Amino acid sequence: MATEHESVELIGDELVGNIARAALFAALMGASGYVSFPNPISPIPVTMQVLVVFLAGIFLGPVWGGGSIALYLAAGGLGAPVFAGGSAGLAPLVGPTAGYLWSYPVAAVVVGLVVHGGISVGDYRVSTPRLVGAMVAGTVVVYAFGTLGFAYVNRVGLESAFWTASAAFIPAEAFKIAAAVGIVRSDAIAAQ
Repeated sequence: MATEHESVELIGDELVGNIARAALFAALMGASGYVSFPNPISPIPVTMQVLVVFLAGIFLGPVWGGGSIALYLAAGGLGAPVFAGGSAGLAPLVGPTAGYLWSYPVAAVVVGLVVHGGISVGDYRVSTPRLVGAMVAGTVVVYAFGTLGFAYVNRVGLESAFWTASAAFIPAEAFKIAAAVGIVRSDAIAAQ
């Protein structure tokens, strides 16, 4: 006796795709931590991680973009060497750069919300002023968390922390914003 079986889809294709993209951005975030440069006016190195935060928010939207960066933090906290310079574990999550690390998922959410106009993922090919505005808002989040974290851990005033942990990075952030605009506007990305 033959029995008919219905095909049951346990997980939808869209969910699988979103999980794969989130994992990819978490991996990119970890790899970008290895690209670091000394900052001549701050003890905190310049990394390419904020660029990945911007791109996660833009391409994945607020929910999956923020989730991908939270996945990165979880992997690093559990011991994967994905933080700046290949560090890992809980120490970076409570050290002088902890404010930056904790800001990254929030900043990805903010960038995604501004670019997509809400939590639903829409077209990321928005106007350049809106795109830049989203990344400036994300930068404000990163700088706010970074300054507060640096001030708390190092027991310095907010003004001193701002100059060391935020103002020293403005030229680098301008470069990352320009790079993100170039990536989003590139013909290879726009063709997809």
